[in-house]
Amino acid sequence: MQIIVRDNNVDKALRVLKKKLMQEGVMREMRLREHFEKPSVKRAREKAEAIRRARKLVQKKLNREFGIVAKKPAKHQRSK
Repeated sequence: MQIIVRDNNVDKALRVLKKKLMQEGVMREMRLREHFEKPSVKRAREKAEAIRRARKLVQKKLNREFGIVAKKPAKHQRSK
């Protein structure tokens, strides 16, 4: 990966670098590898991510075909 610094504007070059790293998922990968993740926790996280991806795909398909926007399920709220 290469970022060109123009007019000695390092701040802008850093912003561009961070944006590219975010797009490629490097920052997310770094956060995940920061601490050891137990295999059972990793499986649960990956399963939840797969479910989110599948729901998002169905949502997009419904929206594209029928113009239907499905309601998001309510998140569980903690009782105080």
